[in-house]
Amino acid sequence: MAKLGFVGLGIMGAPMARHLIEAGHSVSVWSHNTEKARAFAKQQSAAYYTQPSDVARNAECVFLCVGDTAMSREVILGDQGLARGASRGLVIADCSTVSPAESVRMSTELKAQGIELLDAPCSGSKSGAEAGTLTFMIGGDRNVFERVRPYFEAMGKSLYYCGAAGMGLRAKLTQNLILGNLLEAFNEGLVLSTKAGVNPELMLDILNNSAARSGLIAAKAPAVFRRDFSTNFSVKWLEKDMALMVEFAGQIGVPVPLTALSQQMLRSAIAKGYGDDDICASIRVLEELADVQVRVPDAAAVAT
Repeated sequence: MAKLGFVGLGIMGAPMARHLIEAGHSVSVWSHNTEKARAFAKQQSAAYYTQPSDVARNAECVFLCVGDTAMSREVILGDQGLARGASRGLVIADCSTVSPAESVRMSTELKAQGIELLDAPCSGSKSGAEAGTLTFMIGGDRNVFERVRPYFEAMGKSLYYCGAAGMGLRAKLTQNLILGNLLEAFNEGLVLSTKAGVNPELMLDILNNSAARSGLIAAKAPAVFRRDFSTNFSVKWLEKDMALMVEFAGQIGVPVPLTALSQQMLRSAIAKGYGDDDICASIRVLEELADVQVRVPDAAAVAT
């Protein structure tokens, strides 16, 4: 049994921390949402602390899963961050999707204090976190990763070591770049075909049996058809990831015109008030522009 910490208990973090506890580890937790953290600790028999620094004092490895780069830096290097309570040799595994450049800077700062940082963003959304089937992309010292690999295995099914600090984030942002562009292509295509009179279910069947088939489309289309926008991966976080990739691409001189446009369409969805909804809710921007709704009529309503 290891002494672990988990910081950030949102829709991803809470089930991830639970899997570590179920694997038999002693887990200390902290979250910006004090009420949620206290309730989690009581329900899961975890130790709750009022500051990230206290979590670090009581752990040999701490995982965190927070929303953006600023949150990650504050939780790790802030006045009451993990580094303040860490002993030399502590491993911090940041499962958040943040700026690769900033993560590398944090890794360098922490290394000087004898603390190891792994950038370990994950893919799989809420369902993957709950099922313990996440995919992790890891950057940092390989020996450190191998030492803490069993903890990752409690939360995920696929672990990819991508290289030095920041490389896990570069891989994850590339994945989300493709995901975001696929989503916008789906939005445009289904709004167009529906406006043109093609039944949405028929169109999905065609897509699923063609070169345009996509796991993302197969998973998200049924939710759009029934107008279920409950959150697995929110619009605001995908927009944040796309913006990070546009920024990173600029730093290394790679043009990403489609990604920039997709990011702006997601930002439009946020401006319309859909930021906290699932990413499939972004289709509503184009639906409103085209004056059409991609949905399947209720069977009972059709019968009458």
